[in-house]
Amino acid sequence: MQDCVLGQREDDRRPHLGNKLRILVLAPSSNPDKTHGALIGYCHGEALARLHAVTLVIHRDNEEAVRRKQPPFHAIEAISLQWLNRIYAWSIRWIFKNAYTSQALTAFSYPFSLAFEWCAWRRMRTQIMAREFDVVLRLLPITSVLPSLFAYFLRRGPIPFVIGPINGGLPWPQGFSQAKKEKELNARLSNVRNFYRFLPFARATYRYAAAIIAGSSQTYAEFVDYHEKLFFVPGENGISPSPDTDALRSSMRSDKLELIFIGGLVPIKACDLGLRAAAPLLKTGRARFTIVGDGPERTRLEQLTNSLGIAKFVSFYGMLRHNEAMKHLCAADVLVFPSIRDFGGAVVFEALAMGVVPVVVDFGGPGDIVHPQVGFKVPLTNEDDVVLQLKRVLADLERDRDLLERMRQQGMRYARKYLSWDAKAQIVTQILRWAIRRGPKPDLRPAKMLCRENVSRSLQDCL
Repeated sequence: MQDCVLGQREDDRRPHLGNKLRILVLAPSSNPDKTHGALIGYCHGEALARLHAVTLVIHRDNEEAVRRKQPPFHAIEAISLQWLNRIYAWSIRWIFKNAYTSQALTAFSYPFSLAFEWCAWRRMRTQIMAREFDVVLRLLPITSVLPSLFAYFLRRGPIPFVIGPINGGLPWPQGFSQAKKEKELNARLSNVRNFYRFLPFARATYRYAAAIIAGSSQTYAEFVDYHEKLFFVPGENGISPSPDTDALRSSMRSDKLELIFIGGLVPIKACDLGLRAAAPLLKTGRARFTIVGDGPERTRLEQLTNSLGIAKFVSFYGMLRHNEAMKHLCAADVLVFPSIRDFGGAVVFEALAMGVVPVVVDFGGPGDIVHPQVGFKVPLTNEDDVVLQLKRVLADLERDRDLLERMRQQGMRYARKYLSWDAKAQIVTQILRWAIRRGPKPDLRPAKMLCRENVSRSLQDCL
C-alpha cells in the first residue's frame, strides 16, 4: 500500500494552494507566553503561517498557550512525552535554575530532543510519506549541536528537510576580564563542544539536510563545508515594528543624549564598559543613562557609578516586563550594548525598529546585524580600547544630532525591510522554494564574507 502511495504523481495528490507551501514545522518548545527560544519559535512559525499552510509540531505542555493566541496555523500537532516531560521540566527548574542559555542544559537536552523527534516522526510519518507536506523545517532547538532524527529519516525522501536558523559556537574573547569568570564556569563544556559531531545522528543532520540556515556569520563559518546548501539569515530573532514609533518618540524628546542599556547584568554583557565610555558626557550633564535589567553584576555596577562620579545621572530600573522595558527603549536615543559574547542580540533588533541607534561591539550577533548606515560597531580588541572607541562614538552622536536623526530613520527602514518576522518569513520562503526545486537559489551570505570576496577580487584585478 505504501509503495502505491509513493508511486502516485505528486501533482495528483497536492491540493490547490496557489503559491502556498505546505510546511511541517518542528518547534517543540514554541510558546508565545515564554521568552528566548520558545517565543522565537512561535513568532517565526506564525509569520510563516501567514504566508503558507503550516503544521506546527510542539510539546503538549505548550499547546494551550499556542491555541489561546488563535494563530493562523493550518494545524497544530501536540506531542506528549509524558514522564520525560516532567523530568525535563523538574531538571530545568531545580538543577539548572532556569538558566536556558547554559551549555550544561544544552548537553542535558540531547536525549529529550531525540525522544521528541522520534515521537513526532511516528505521529506524522504517514502524512509525510503520502506527501501531504512539501518540506520539513526544524526551527527549534536553535543550537547547532542538537541533531535531528528527521534529517536521517528523510535522507531518501519523499520530501526535503531544512534546518535553521541555527546558532552557537561563538568563541570566548581574549583579553576581557568580563569573560573570564563565565569562561571558567563553562570551560569543560566549551572544550568538548566540538565532540557533538560524533554523537549519533549529528553528522547525518547536516549531511542529509537539503538546506542549512545559519543565524550568525560565526555559525556560517562553522558549516562552510556545506556551502552549496548553506544560507545566512542574520539572527534567529525578529521584530514586529510599531507604526506609532515616531509619534511616541516625538513626545519624549530631551535636550540630553538619552542612553540605554537593556540586558542581563552579567559579566559578558559588559555594561561596565558602556558606563566608563559614557562618563565624560554624564559628568557634564550632556547625557543620561538608563539601565534595564538585573543580575549578579548590579551591585558592582552601582559601585562603579559612584566611583566614576556619575551615580546621579544613571538610573537602575531592574528587571521589567517586556512592554515596560520597551517604553524606556522608545524614549532613548542610543542603545549602548557592548556585550562581548552575544549570539542573537534581540534588543538590537528592537532598538533599530524603535529608532534607537545601536552602538555595539563587532562580534557575534550584534556585529552581524548592525551596519554603518544604521549604527556603530567597534572592533573587539581589549577593554581600554573598546571604552575609548565607544567614548568617541557617543561624543560624535551627542555633538551631531543630524547624524543621529539620519541613522535613526535609516535604522527603522532597515528593521522593517529585513528584520521583521514577516521579512524573515519571506527570506526563509526563498530558501524553502529552492530546497523543493520550485525557485532559484537565493544568494544569502554574510556581509563579512562578501567583503572578503570583493577585496580578493579587487586584488586579483590589480595583479
